[in-house]
Amino acid sequence: MTTKALPPVVDTETWQRHLDELRAREKAATRELDAIAAQRRRMPMVKLPEYTLEGEEGPVTLAEIFDGRPQLIVYNHMWFPGETWQCPGCTGFTSQFTRLEFLEAYDARFVIVTQGPIDEALAYKNRVGNKMTWYSTANSPFGTDVGAPPGGGFAVNVFLRDGDTVYRTWHTNGRGTEQLSHSFALIDLLPYGRQEEWQDSPKDWPQSPTYTRWPDSKTIATHYGLT
Repeated sequence: MTTKALPPVVDTETWQRHLDELRAREKAATRELDAIAAQRRRMPMVKLPEYTLEGEEGPVTLAEIFDGRPQLIVYNHMWFPGETWQCPGCTGFTSQFTRLEFLEAYDARFVIVTQGPIDEALAYKNRVGNKMTWYSTANSPFGTDVGAPPGGGFAVNVFLRDGDTVYRTWHTNGRGTEQLSHSFALIDLLPYGRQEEWQDSPKDWPQSPTYTRWPDSKTIATHYGLT
């Protein structure tokens, strides 16, 4: 990329003053995120009915998906019937989660649930080299009940298990999932940021239509070395 758009050059003292001003806002944002997390921990929950999904080894209840743990995070992956390459946003987002063992120390698990039939879902998982555990809600109302119906968007849901009873504790979708991703956090540190048209950037900063810099699903699979 070539561009004539550059930040102004200043002396070290001036640069440090600007950094200190920004740092004050960053610290305030961190404290606000702490407060949001505290409120999240105080959320009530809703009891769910029993659900049976499909896993790699056959039918499995929602309670069994916890694999003996009390807490569960579910990413509801978008699914388009008959498509070789599924949603690039979902494919790229979930490709980041290659090591989830650290959740075991917190008695938690993180899995993918999709509306695709289990055989197709597992074939896609292998095609793109995804490392997470996948389940299908194609024959269950579970996806619809937690905000991810057939033909619908993606979502993140969190659940708590007490014995065989499962409760829904949290949900987000859209840009609410960004805080779970390291990719945007890293890109937002860059001088030019995401370079998308909607962003508030200085005059003449490089910008392009939203999503155009995102890799497609086939490219993501290539990064895994599986195509």
